[in-house]
Amino acid sequence: MTQLEKDIFGGTPLPSLALEVFHFQYEHNPLYRSWVDTLGVPPDTVQSLSQIPFLPVSFFKSGEVRTTDFVPAAVFESSGTTGTGGSRHEVKDLELYKESFIRCFRLFYGLPGDYCIIGLLPAYLERSNSSLVVMVHELIGLSGHPDSGFYLYEHERLQGLLTELEKKGQKTLLIGVTFALLDFAEKYALHLQHTIVMETGGMKGRRKEITRPELHAFLQRRLGVKTVHAEYGMTELLSQAYSAGEGRFRCPPWMKVLVRKEDDPLDVTDRGEGLLNIIDLANIYSCSFIAVDDIGRIHADGSFEVSGRVDNSDIRGCSLMVV
Repeated sequence: MTQLEKDIFGGTPLPSLALEVFHFQYEHNPLYRSWVDTLGVPPDTVQSLSQIPFLPVSFFKSGEVRTTDFVPAAVFESSGTTGTGGSRHEVKDLELYKESFIRCFRLFYGLPGDYCIIGLLPAYLERSNSSLVVMVHELIGLSGHPDSGFYLYEHERLQGLLTELEKKGQKTLLIGVTFALLDFAEKYALHLQHTIVMETGGMKGRRKEITRPELHAFLQRRLGVKTVHAEYGMTELLSQAYSAGEGRFRCPPWMKVLVRKEDDPLDVTDRGEGLLNIIDLANIYSCSFIAVDDIGRIHADGSFEVSGRVDNSDIRGCSLMVV
Protein backbone atom coordinates (compact mmCIF):
# COMPACT_ATOMS: atom_id res chain seq x y z
CA MET A 1 0.00 0.00 0.00
CA THR A 2 1.07 3.58 -0.64
CA GLN A 3 1.22 5.94 2.32
CA LEU A 4 -1.99 7.63 1.21
CA GLU A 5 -3.76 4.26 1.05
CA LYS A 6 -2.51 3.42 4.55
CA ASP A 7 -3.72 6.76 5.87
CA ILE A 8 -7.28 6.05 4.66
CA PHE A 9 -7.68 3.19 7.12
CA GLY A 10 -5.06 4.31 9.62
CA GLY A 11 -7.09 6.70 11.70
CA THR A 12 -6.15 9.99 10.02
CA PRO A 13 -9.07 12.41 10.54
CA LEU A 14 -11.29 12.44 7.47
CA PRO A 15 -11.46 16.24 6.96
CA SER A 16 -7.71 16.71 6.53
CA LEU A 17 -7.25 13.50 4.54
CA ALA A 18 -10.19 14.34 2.26
CA LEU A 19 -8.54 17.60 1.28
CA GLU A 20 -5.34 15.72 0.46
CA VAL A 21 -7.28 13.22 -1.64
CA PHE A 22 -9.12 16.08 -3.39
CA HIS A 23 -5.86 17.63 -4.56
CA PHE A 24 -4.49 14.21 -5.56
CA GLN A 25 -7.57 13.48 -7.67
CA TYR A 26 -7.68 16.95 -9.18
CA GLU A 27 -4.11 16.45 -10.37
CA HIS A 28 -4.42 12.84 -11.58
CA ASN A 29 -8.05 12.46 -12.73
CA PRO A 30 -8.65 14.31 -16.04
CA LEU A 31 -12.44 13.96 -15.92
CA TYR A 32 -12.72 15.18 -12.33
CA ARG A 33 -10.30 18.04 -13.01
CA SER A 34 -12.41 19.09 -16.00
CA TRP A 35 -15.53 19.05 -13.80
CA VAL A 36 -13.90 21.17 -11.09
CA ASP A 37 -12.64 23.64 -13.69
CA THR A 38 -16.09 23.79 -15.31
CA LEU A 39 -17.56 24.78 -11.96
CA GLY A 40 -14.97 27.53 -11.71
CA VAL A 41 -13.58 26.33 -8.37
CA PRO A 42 -9.86 27.13 -7.96
CA PRO A 43 -8.34 24.11 -6.14
CA ASP A 44 -6.26 26.30 -3.84
CA THR A 45 -9.43 27.91 -2.44
CA VAL A 46 -10.84 24.58 -1.20
CA GLN A 47 -10.29 24.59 2.56
CA SER A 48 -13.21 22.53 3.92
CA LEU A 49 -15.34 19.50 3.04
CA SER A 50 -18.29 21.66 1.98
CA GLN A 51 -16.11 23.45 -0.58
CA ILE A 52 -14.99 20.28 -2.37
CA PRO A 53 -16.76 19.86 -5.74
CA PHE A 54 -18.73 16.61 -5.96
CA LEU A 55 -18.88 14.71 -9.23
CA PRO A 56 -22.42 13.78 -10.40
CA VAL A 57 -22.84 10.01 -10.18
CA SER A 58 -24.02 9.95 -13.81
CA PHE A 59 -20.41 10.47 -14.93
CA PHE A 60 -19.80 6.80 -14.08
CA LYS A 61 -22.09 6.03 -17.03
CA SER A 62 -20.77 8.48 -19.55
CA GLY A 63 -17.06 8.86 -18.79
CA GLU A 64 -13.89 7.26 -17.54
CA VAL A 65 -13.66 8.07 -13.83
CA ARG A 66 -10.05 7.07 -13.25
CA THR A 67 -7.39 8.63 -11.02
CA THR A 68 -3.87 7.88 -12.32
CA ASP A 69 -3.26 5.68 -15.34
CA PHE A 70 -3.75 1.96 -14.70
CA VAL A 71 -5.11 -1.28 -16.08
CA PRO A 72 -8.18 -2.13 -13.95
CA ALA A 73 -7.99 -5.26 -11.81
CA ALA A 74 -11.80 -5.35 -12.02
CA VAL A 75 -14.66 -3.36 -13.50
CA PHE A 76 -17.82 -3.27 -11.41
CA GLU A 77 -20.99 -2.65 -13.38
CA SER A 78 -24.55 -1.83 -12.45
CA SER A 79 -27.37 -3.29 -14.48
CA GLY A 80 -29.04 0.02 -15.30
CA THR A 81 -32.62 0.00 -16.53
CA THR A 82 -34.18 -0.94 -19.81
CA GLY A 83 -32.87 1.39 -22.49
CA THR A 84 -30.21 2.95 -20.27
CA GLY A 85 -26.60 2.10 -19.73
CA GLY A 86 -25.28 1.06 -16.36
CA SER A 87 -22.47 2.57 -14.34
CA ARG A 88 -18.89 1.34 -14.66
CA HIS A 89 -16.46 1.58 -11.77
CA GLU A 90 -12.90 0.75 -12.78
CA VAL A 91 -11.03 -0.64 -9.77
CA LYS A 92 -7.26 -0.38 -9.72
CA ASP A 93 -6.71 -2.85 -6.88
CA LEU A 94 -9.28 -5.32 -5.56
CA GLU A 95 -7.30 -5.62 -2.33
CA LEU A 96 -8.17 -2.01 -1.53
CA TYR A 97 -11.88 -2.83 -1.95
CA LYS A 98 -11.53 -5.90 0.24
CA GLU A 99 -9.67 -3.92 2.88
CA SER A 100 -12.53 -1.42 2.95
CA PHE A 101 -15.49 -3.79 3.24
CA ILE A 102 -13.77 -6.24 5.63
CA ARG A 103 -12.74 -3.43 7.98
CA CYS A 104 -16.24 -1.99 7.76
CA PHE A 105 -17.91 -5.32 8.51
CA ARG A 106 -15.66 -5.89 11.51
CA LEU A 107 -16.39 -2.40 12.78
CA PHE A 108 -20.16 -2.89 12.77
CA TYR A 109 -20.60 -6.66 13.18
CA GLY A 110 -17.39 -8.18 14.45
CA LEU A 111 -15.52 -11.10 12.90
CA PRO A 112 -17.09 -12.82 9.86
CA GLY A 113 -15.91 -16.11 11.41
CA ASP A 114 -18.51 -15.69 14.16
CA TYR A 115 -21.34 -16.05 11.64
CA CYS A 116 -22.91 -18.39 9.16
CA ILE A 117 -23.29 -15.98 6.23
CA ILE A 118 -26.02 -16.60 3.66
CA GLY A 119 -26.40 -14.53 0.50
CA LEU A 120 -29.83 -14.33 -1.12
CA LEU A 121 -28.83 -12.35 -4.20
CA PRO A 122 -30.33 -14.07 -7.25
CA ALA A 123 -30.37 -11.13 -9.65
CA TYR A 124 -26.76 -10.27 -8.86
CA LEU A 125 -25.45 -13.82 -9.10
CA GLU A 126 -26.97 -14.09 -12.57
CA ARG A 127 -24.78 -11.34 -13.97
CA SER A 128 -21.07 -10.70 -13.79
CA ASN A 129 -19.12 -7.78 -12.34
CA SER A 130 -21.31 -7.12 -9.29
CA SER A 131 -19.42 -5.45 -6.45
CA LEU A 132 -22.04 -6.75 -3.99
CA VAL A 133 -21.44 -10.37 -5.03
CA VAL A 134 -17.66 -9.89 -4.65
CA MET A 135 -18.16 -8.53 -1.14
CA VAL A 136 -20.56 -11.23 0.04
CA HIS A 137 -18.47 -13.99 -1.59
CA GLU A 138 -15.41 -12.81 0.35
CA LEU A 139 -17.34 -12.59 3.62
CA ILE A 140 -18.71 -16.09 3.06
CA GLY A 141 -15.14 -17.34 2.65
CA LEU A 142 -14.00 -15.56 5.79
CA SER A 143 -16.94 -17.01 7.67
CA GLY A 144 -15.59 -20.53 7.28
CA HIS A 145 -18.93 -22.01 8.33
CA PRO A 146 -19.82 -25.13 6.32
CA ASP A 147 -23.35 -23.85 5.66
CA SER A 148 -22.31 -20.38 4.51
CA GLY A 149 -23.02 -19.74 0.84
CA PHE A 150 -25.24 -18.25 -1.85
CA TYR A 151 -28.82 -19.22 -2.56
CA LEU A 152 -30.66 -18.53 -5.80
CA TYR A 153 -34.32 -19.52 -5.68
CA GLU A 154 -33.97 -22.47 -3.29
CA HIS A 155 -36.44 -21.13 -0.76
CA GLU A 156 -37.44 -24.46 0.75
CA ARG A 157 -33.80 -25.44 1.30
CA LEU A 158 -33.08 -22.02 2.80
CA GLN A 159 -36.03 -22.32 5.19
CA GLY A 160 -34.76 -25.70 6.36
CA LEU A 161 -31.23 -24.40 6.87
CA LEU A 162 -32.34 -21.34 8.86
CA THR A 163 -34.52 -23.58 11.04
CA GLU A 164 -31.57 -25.86 11.81
CA LEU A 165 -29.22 -22.97 12.50
CA GLU A 166 -31.76 -21.50 14.91
CA LYS A 167 -31.99 -24.80 16.79
CA LYS A 168 -28.20 -24.75 17.21
CA GLY A 169 -28.17 -21.12 18.36
CA GLN A 170 -25.80 -20.27 15.51
CA LYS A 171 -25.25 -16.57 14.82
CA THR A 172 -26.32 -16.07 11.22
CA LEU A 173 -26.38 -13.22 8.72
CA LEU A 174 -28.97 -13.45 5.94
CA ILE A 175 -28.11 -10.71 3.47
CA GLY A 176 -30.48 -10.37 0.57
CA VAL A 177 -31.72 -8.19 -2.23
CA THR A 178 -35.13 -6.73 -1.39
CA PHE A 179 -37.33 -8.58 -3.86
CA ALA A 180 -35.74 -11.94 -2.96
CA LEU A 181 -36.27 -11.41 0.77
CA LEU A 182 -39.89 -10.50 0.09
CA ASP A 183 -40.39 -13.59 -2.07
CA PHE A 184 -38.91 -15.80 0.65
CA ALA A 185 -40.82 -14.19 3.53
CA GLU A 186 -44.12 -14.52 1.67
CA LYS A 187 -43.64 -18.28 1.48
CA TYR A 188 -42.28 -18.98 4.96
CA ALA A 189 -42.97 -17.61 8.41
CA LEU A 190 -40.08 -18.06 10.85
CA HIS A 191 -39.03 -16.94 14.30
CA LEU A 192 -35.39 -15.94 13.92
CA GLN A 193 -33.72 -15.14 17.24
CA HIS A 194 -30.10 -15.71 16.24
CA THR A 195 -30.24 -14.34 12.69
CA ILE A 196 -29.60 -10.85 11.38
CA VAL A 197 -31.73 -10.13 8.33
CA MET A 198 -30.10 -7.47 6.15
CA GLU A 199 -31.61 -5.96 3.01
CA THR A 200 -29.39 -4.40 0.39
CA GLY A 201 -32.19 -2.64 -1.49
CA GLY A 202 -33.00 -3.45 -5.08
CA MET A 203 -36.43 -4.11 -6.52
CA LYS A 204 -35.18 -3.95 -10.12
CA GLY A 205 -38.70 -3.74 -11.48
CA ARG A 206 -39.39 -7.24 -10.12
CA ARG A 207 -42.14 -6.08 -7.77
CA LYS A 208 -44.16 -3.02 -6.90
CA GLU A 209 -42.02 -0.54 -5.02
CA ILE A 210 -42.82 -0.17 -1.32
CA THR A 211 -41.51 2.10 1.39
CA ARG A 212 -38.65 0.97 3.59
CA PRO A 213 -40.85 1.08 6.76
CA GLU A 214 -43.41 -1.14 4.99
CA LEU A 215 -40.69 -3.54 3.88
CA HIS A 216 -39.13 -3.80 7.32
CA ALA A 217 -42.47 -4.21 9.05
CA PHE A 218 -43.39 -7.08 6.73
CA LEU A 219 -40.02 -8.83 7.16
CA GLN A 220 -40.18 -8.40 10.94
CA ARG A 221 -43.64 -9.89 11.06
CA ARG A 222 -42.94 -12.83 8.74
CA LEU A 223 -39.39 -13.70 9.83
CA GLY A 224 -39.81 -12.96 13.52
CA VAL A 225 -36.93 -10.51 13.88
CA LYS A 226 -37.03 -7.43 16.10
CA THR A 227 -35.26 -5.23 13.56
CA VAL A 228 -34.19 -5.43 9.94
CA HIS A 229 -30.69 -4.28 9.12
CA ALA A 230 -29.75 -2.58 5.86
CA GLU A 231 -26.67 -1.93 3.76
CA TYR A 232 -26.21 1.28 1.78
CA GLY A 233 -23.85 0.74 -1.09
CA MET A 234 -23.61 1.14 -4.84
CA THR A 235 -21.46 0.25 -7.80
CA GLU A 236 -19.76 3.64 -7.68
CA LEU A 237 -18.60 3.23 -4.06
CA LEU A 238 -16.00 0.94 -2.50
CA SER A 239 -17.38 1.47 1.02
CA GLN A 240 -20.70 0.77 2.68
CA ALA A 241 -22.85 2.28 5.39
CA TYR A 242 -24.93 0.03 7.63
CA SER A 243 -28.18 0.40 9.51
CA ALA A 244 -28.95 -1.74 12.56
CA GLY A 245 -32.61 -0.80 12.35
CA GLU A 246 -35.14 1.87 11.37
CA GLY A 247 -33.22 2.75 8.22
CA ARG A 248 -30.69 4.96 9.99
CA PHE A 249 -27.25 4.43 8.43
CA ARG A 250 -23.81 4.94 9.91
CA CYS A 251 -20.54 5.23 8.02
CA PRO A 252 -17.06 3.89 8.70
CA PRO A 253 -14.45 6.57 9.56
CA TRP A 254 -13.23 6.91 5.95
CA MET A 255 -16.73 7.62 4.61
CA LYS A 256 -19.01 10.59 5.22
CA VAL A 257 -22.34 11.83 3.88
CA LEU A 258 -23.25 15.48 3.33
CA VAL A 259 -26.36 17.13 1.86
CA ARG A 260 -26.72 19.63 -0.98
CA LYS A 261 -29.63 21.79 -2.03
CA GLU A 262 -31.41 20.66 -5.18
CA ASP A 263 -31.52 24.20 -6.58
CA ASP A 264 -27.90 24.97 -5.61
CA PRO A 265 -25.59 21.92 -5.72
CA LEU A 266 -22.69 23.97 -4.37
CA ASP A 267 -24.60 24.73 -1.15
CA VAL A 268 -23.37 21.76 0.92
CA THR A 269 -23.79 21.13 4.66
CA ASP A 270 -23.27 18.29 7.12
CA ARG A 271 -26.78 18.35 8.61
CA GLY A 272 -30.39 18.59 7.51
CA GLU A 273 -32.32 17.45 4.45
CA GLY A 274 -31.40 17.47 0.79
CA LEU A 275 -29.71 15.46 -1.93
CA LEU A 276 -26.83 13.33 -0.73
CA ASN A 277 -23.15 13.92 -1.38
CA ILE A 278 -20.90 11.02 -0.45
CA ILE A 279 -17.24 11.10 0.52
CA ASP A 280 -15.64 7.67 0.14
CA LEU A 281 -11.90 7.83 0.57
CA ALA A 282 -11.57 4.20 -0.49
CA ASN A 283 -12.40 5.52 -3.98
CA ILE A 284 -8.91 6.98 -4.13
CA TYR A 285 -8.32 5.75 -7.71
CA SER A 286 -11.72 6.75 -9.11
CA CYS A 287 -13.44 9.69 -7.40
CA SER A 288 -13.97 10.06 -3.65
CA PHE A 289 -16.53 12.86 -3.93
CA ILE A 290 -19.81 11.83 -5.53
CA ALA A 291 -23.15 13.64 -5.77
CA VAL A 292 -25.75 10.85 -5.83
CA ASP A 293 -29.44 10.98 -6.68
CA ASP A 294 -30.76 9.93 -3.27
CA ILE A 295 -32.69 12.33 -1.05
CA GLY A 296 -32.07 12.08 2.66
CA ARG A 297 -31.59 13.60 6.06
CA ILE A 298 -28.40 13.82 8.11
CA HIS A 299 -28.72 13.83 11.89
CA ALA A 300 -26.56 15.61 14.44
CA ASP A 301 -24.60 12.43 15.19
CA GLY A 302 -23.63 12.02 11.52
CA SER A 303 -26.02 9.14 10.82
CA PHE A 304 -28.30 9.52 7.82
CA GLU A 305 -31.58 8.31 6.38
CA VAL A 306 -32.58 7.88 2.75
CA SER A 307 -36.08 9.13 2.06
CA GLY A 308 -36.34 8.90 -1.71
CA ARG A 309 -34.75 9.62 -5.05
CA VAL A 310 -34.92 12.50 -7.48
CA ASP A 311 -37.57 11.87 -10.12
CA ASN A 312 -35.30 11.87 -13.17
CA SER A 313 -32.74 9.37 -11.86
CA ASP A 314 -32.65 5.73 -12.88
CA ILE A 315 -33.90 2.99 -10.59
CA ARG A 316 -30.66 1.86 -8.99
CA GLY A 317 -29.79 -1.77 -8.46
CA CYS A 318 -28.63 -1.25 -4.87
CA SER A 319 -31.27 1.26 -3.78
CA LEU A 320 -34.78 0.99 -2.40
CA MET A 321 -37.54 3.34 -3.47
CA VAL A 322 -38.68 4.65 -0.13
CA VAL A 323 -41.23 7.34 -0.97
